[in-house]
Parts: sequence; C-alpha cells; structure tokens
Amino acid sequence: MNVLLLHAHPVPDSFNHAVRDTAVAAMERSGHTVTVVDLYAEDFEARMSLAERRAYHGDTPVVSDDVARQVALVQAADALVFVYPTWWFGLPAILLGWLDRVLVPGVGFVFDEDTGRPGPGLTNSRRIVGISTYGSSWTYIKGVNDAGRRTLLRTVRMVSHRWCRTGWISLYGADTADDARRRRFLARVDRRMARL
Repeated sequence: MNVLLLHAHPVPDSFNHAVRDTAVAAMERSGHTVTVVDLYAEDFEARMSLAERRAYHGDTPVVSDDVARQVALVQAADALVFVYPTWWFGLPAILLGWLDRVLVPGVGFVFDEDTGRPGPGLTNSRRIVGISTYGSSWTYIKGVNDAGRRTLLRTVRMVSHRWCRTGWISLYGADTADDARRRRFLARVDRRMARL
C-alpha cells in the first residue's frame, strides 16, 4: 500500500518525532511504501494566499508548486496517516492549513454537475489513521469533542473511498507521562501500524 504520512511538530528531537519514526518503521516492515511529509521541516506555508482563495472555486484551484506537489502525493496514496500533537484541542495550524490548501475542489471533493452537491474526491484513500498526543486527560478531551480527531476521522473520511476504514491511536496526559508510559505507547503504535 502507498501511504502518505503527514507530520506536524516543529521540534526535531520531540517525542512526537519518535512516534512518527515508530509508525514509519512498522509500516515499512510490513511492506508498505511510506512517503513522509514533515510540514515544519518543509516550511509548509499554512496560510491560503489571496490568489489561492480567488482560484478556489475556479477551474484550476491549485496555483502554487508546493501545493501541486502535495496534491500529487495525496492522489497517489492508498492511505493517509496523520501524526501530530493536539494543541488547543485541535490540529496544529500548519496541518489545518495543509487541509485548507491541498484538499481543494477537484482534489478533496468534487461537485456533481447536475445537483451541485459535493462528493468524495479522495476515492483512492481506503485508510485514514490519526496518531496524536494530548496534554490533557481523556475525560477532558472527551468533554471538548476532540476537534482534530473529528476533522480527520469524520470530515476527511467523508470525502474518501466509500469503504475507507479509520483508526485512532492516542496518548492522553502526554505532558506528565513518564518514560515507561511513553515506551508502552510507542509499542502500541508499532503494533497497530504494522497491521495497517
């Protein structure tokens, strides 16, 4: 399977990078081809430009080379994996900006010519997995509805293949997790991603 892994954490020696590396190693060990997009390392521009917004509903909504490259990666992927820390109960701005700029009409969704209603554009995507660390407890995150998880596993799922399966791997209370708990989490990531 061709997997596109989107990673969003600015600190190269962070635990989140260890999570990413564990997921990649597990998938590659299982025979998957993995392409990693490290949004911070690539200095991906999260802001949609004026030109992009004006082109959004036109015939060519992709107007920049960096987005065209991302679109090609998305369209070649059978699975999308998102690895990121949950900040302010949602996606990091750089990842949300990636969704805004890359999953545009004609890529993320298409409009039916007769009804004008949107339909799936990511019909090649048969698997979506989110892996996130949270500073807060599960109870607290549950109370605020976990916006990042909902965006990826509901909204992105809705524009994916009809039979797309989803998965979620999370570490709650990561800010206070000791080394043993972090090692157990990495082992869980390894097991789950090896079965992708």
